[in-house]
Amino acid sequence: MVLLQVSLPPGATLADALDVLGLAEEEVDTGYGLVALLPEAGLYVLRVTEEAGRRAAGQVFSDPRIEPS
Repeated sequence: MVLLQVSLPPGATLADALDVLGLAEEEVDTGYGLVALLPEAGLYVLRVTEEAGRRAAGQVFSDPRIEPS
């Protein structure tokens, strides 16, 4: 999975993001949800499959697993 940074209306929900981005629920980590980075500016991030990240309009970032050494 990758992190997808998107601009949505302030107060958007995960359901709103799926609708606006044209994504199916199975393409998104619903447990991670929609995380507001700058809610007043409508900047959010969600975890999506790599394929969904390529299709959706937004900025894609890697999401490496972080584990104790």
